[in-house]
Amino acid sequence: MNLLRRYILKSASAAAALAVTTSLISGNALAARNTAAFSAKTLADALKGMDAESATESHDIIVKAPDIAENGAVVPVEVTSNIADTTNISILAEKNPNPLIASFNLSDGTLPFIATRIKMAKTSNVRAVVTAGGKLYTAVKEVKVTMGGCGG
Repeated sequence: MNLLRRYILKSASAAAALAVTTSLISGNALAARNTAAFSAKTLADALKGMDAESATESHDIIVKAPDIAENGAVVPVEVTSNIADTTNISILAEKNPNPLIASFNLSDGTLPFIATRIKMAKTSNVRAVVTAGGKLYTAVKEVKVTMGGCGG
């Protein structure tokens, strides 16, 4: 068997796969990361980095998470926004070493619903910040962690 031929075929296959993957990545996947908010060490700094210090409390945002999480390493969280023109949903765990966990940009016509699993260091509030119609809204749910997920 010709090993050089095999090597060339493997290399060509890998290059083709990389080219296809690169061409399929949308502009949203390459959106700029908010470094200031994601690297913040306190909730106040994270909210400041997101320009969300004055976000309005809203009952139209539903944060669904367990009251007691047995394992902080995998806490299921769902956020639903019933506010029209929702364009972004961000999730923060207030007492984590880096409170901003995730930020999802939503396209027009997308159902404003996010379901994910997060790590929580200890018992704290899980906060959702929603951008809708150019305004910021927030809702909070307390989650008690019995076994730490990120740091203890």
